[in-house]
Amino acid sequence: MSDEKTREPVVTPARVAIALCLIAPFVAMLWVGSYAKVDPAFIGIPFFYWYQMLWVPLSAALTVTAYKLWQRDQRGRAGASSSAKGGASE
Repeated sequence: MSDEKTREPVVTPARVAIALCLIAPFVAMLWVGSYAKVDPAFIGIPFFYWYQMLWVPLSAALTVTAYKLWQRDQRGRAGASSSAKGGASE
């Protein structure tokens, strides 16, 4: 039974944040009723259009954030598994 690996929890706060970063643009764009209007206009552009265009850079920023969080999570998991292996063999 000593060969069994102790697994860390799959749902971590970092992974929840990653999921929220990736889901937010989809929810914002699929909920058309929230932005299907003309006012408030921004420099003459109806709300419907500028709201959608605002989500282009926001989606990119959220995706980059999710990627960085994922990298940090994976490094943490790799460090934890290598230290667990090293501690078990000593």
